[in-house]
Amino acid sequence: MFSLWKKRRGAEPTTAQSALAQSADTQSAAGQRPTANFGLGWDAYEIAASVLTDVGCARETNEDCGRFVSSADPQVTSRKGVLMIVADGVGGNSAGEIASSTAADVIGRVYYDHEGDTQLALVDALRAANGAIREAASVDPALAGMGTTCSALAVKGGFAFSANVGDSRVYLVREGQIYLMTEDDSVVGAMVKNGLLTRAQARKHPDKNVIISALGGGPEVSIRTWDAPLPLRLGDSFVVCSDGLYDLVKEEEIGEAVAANAPGAACARLVALARERGGHDNITVGVLGVRPPDTSPRPQASETRELRWAQ
Repeated sequence: MFSLWKKRRGAEPTTAQSALAQSADTQSAAGQRPTANFGLGWDAYEIAASVLTDVGCARETNEDCGRFVSSADPQVTSRKGVLMIVADGVGGNSAGEIASSTAADVIGRVYYDHEGDTQLALVDALRAANGAIREAASVDPALAGMGTTCSALAVKGGFAFSANVGDSRVYLVREGQIYLMTEDDSVVGAMVKNGLLTRAQARKHPDKNVIISALGGGPEVSIRTWDAPLPLRLGDSFVVCSDGLYDLVKEEEIGEAVAANAPGAACARLVALARERGGHDNITVGVLGVRPPDTSPRPQASETRELRWAQ
């Protein structure tokens, strides 16, 4: 049984081809405040990541939530990798914000506590988030009907894994091309997939903002995953974002911004573009880049102390 949410925002997804066919809450009601970039060293590559969320130009509150989750323990990092989450609350008022932040909290905790394989850990984490949102709504009438879309990306051991519900997205930017890696759970998305609408027709369809599935919508939730983990290549970047970004910024522009900038600067550039074009919704974007390891000499402890005192 599907629940339907009418999301108060813009256009149906634009075209892109699928490439497959600390934890710090960075919500900011105004302004562009990216997280610090993280360098997580493995023998083969390093990860640089940043998440930025913005209230946009038309909303008074931010119902999005963006997180980059990692562990300070190298053993945990080796075992679980890193996690990026974007959740876009539905339900209106503060309830959407509560749903999205609850999802991010639960997904991060359950994923890192999970003893199973990475893909199963992601799926179980989203299921746990679904249950937590429903439980919160059941004890507080003010939260009734709240829910959230969610896309979660895990990077571990040379592979990327994904799980998503609703229409938050994951893109891959590779060798100058951008690929849509997730499938939207929306009414018009299903109609396009089944050949009932063209993409051009879908953009003008009256139900273009109706999503089919969201965390919190029912006791069972349909979670989309990739058929297999994606092997990483040096130079790959991933973008995880809410529809407040991709409704206003074309995929090609997203790819160009990510290819030309470090993750923090790319996030700032993309949020600025969405705001320049009206920012009718909350805007959240995370960028995660796979880079060659930094082999430059590290300062010794004594050198670090000298530099600190010199300041």
